[in-house]
Amino acid sequence: MEIHMKELEKKDYKQVIQFAITGMHFNLYLQNRFLLNLYGKYFWYDELNRATQVIAIYVKTELAGVLLADMKNEEKKYKSFGKTMYIKLFDFLQNLFFKGGADIYNEANKEMFNEYRKKNNPDGQIVFLASNPFLKEKGIGSMLLKELERREKGKQIYLYTDEACTYQFYEHRGFSRSGEKNVILKFGSRKVPLKCFLYSKKLSV
Repeated sequence: MEIHMKELEKKDYKQVIQFAITGMHFNLYLQNRFLLNLYGKYFWYDELNRATQVIAIYVKTELAGVLLADMKNEEKKYKSFGKTMYIKLFDFLQNLFFKGGADIYNEANKEMFNEYRKKNNPDGQIVFLASNPFLKEKGIGSMLLKELERREKGKQIYLYTDEACTYQFYEHRGFSRSGEKNVILKFGSRKVPLKCFLYSKKLSV
């Protein structure tokens, strides 16, 4: 298996957005395909703007997985004016037409973090981790975590996830569940119950 760990290529952004839509089950909240892709782009731009570490794995020339982390005192090399404007516009429209969805989810994460922060002083956050669901190669997510661990030895990190995602992946790799909260997301007349989680881990030295 010919595996390369290298800089994420810009041409693969659209593919990563599809990883996010599939792996994070955004279709549970949005049925319209056009809106789903717009939201996927918004989500990806928001996470990429925050990232100080962007780790990508390729199998030959095919993108296999991506991890983004936002670490303290590190440069946000991927932030751009264009992405920031797209995020602000989408936030405005989201607050106008879809209030009761993402804002409830974000508030739950904020509450979990405030509780977690009372006893912890984290060095950074994993803001995105996804692998290519169409590749047969296994262990891509673990490789991405190991590379982050190599770069950020001994640091305390955390992440948000929920029951619609494969949160068990983190439990099997030494993360502890440090927060849990039940929410009900509202999308027009639809209501989606969801359990949100905060996981944390101290990376090996």
